[in-house]
Amino acid sequence: MAASPLINVMVNAARKAGRSLNRDFGEVENLQVSIKGPANFVSAADLRAEEIIFNELAKAREGYGFLMEERGEVAGADKSHRWIVDPLDGTTNFLHGIPLFAISIGLEREGELVAGVIYNPVLDELYTAEKGKGAFLNDRRRLRVAARRDVSECVVATGIPHRGRPQHDLFHQELRATMATVAGIRRTGSAAIDLAWTAAGRFDGFWERNLKPWDLAAGIVIVREAGGSCSDIEGGDKMLDHGSILAGNSDIRKSLLNALQNSAA
Repeated sequence: MAASPLINVMVNAARKAGRSLNRDFGEVENLQVSIKGPANFVSAADLRAEEIIFNELAKAREGYGFLMEERGEVAGADKSHRWIVDPLDGTTNFLHGIPLFAISIGLEREGELVAGVIYNPVLDELYTAEKGKGAFLNDRRRLRVAARRDVSECVVATGIPHRGRPQHDLFHQELRATMATVAGIRRTGSAAIDLAWTAAGRFDGFWERNLKPWDLAAGIVIVREAGGSCSDIEGGDKMLDHGSILAGNSDIRKSLLNALQNSAA
């Protein structure tokens, strides 16, 4: 299916930033043995990728606003459109030479998420979606969420709160409840990839708390356009506001919601 001009703009920005990240990723292994370590280098790689995306999108859609991980909020003359961008989701993976990280670009129009692109430059997997036009992998394969209805047969993904993150005890409660319900649990280290893989049917569902809008925006559109359902962990639609997500097909999302809510009871 031919991509729209909007998706082409987003894809071009993601691919250009992806080439920069791939070059930097190739240096990570050498940096592991340095005394200083790779942390500063990874921060610079993140900033380079964000600069590329900002420049490409600003040039293609003059006046649109931005919400970006590094720059924060950048107001635009066009108050009805806002790009929501994470130039490197999965920074810890990148830091350790693990090829599971992604660029995430979402577009909000009049407060509604209408388009999303997630790109893993190492695997060269490009996930795209535009409201009402479906979701695709590498412009060829139409994406559909997994069709399983029995949660006991499902593999679901989650994010584990690390040192410095809140709600460790709550996560343990939710993990115990979910482990007793599903066939398996996975953790990739990138919420963007978790959502893309849920849209592709690789995961049957995904939940995580304490996320930022740039972690979620593109993935929400892609999951929905793949026939899936997204909510916050309270069951509402305030994912970007609450920073939590629960995604899958409608039946599995409801089953996981019940398990998570029961874990806190």
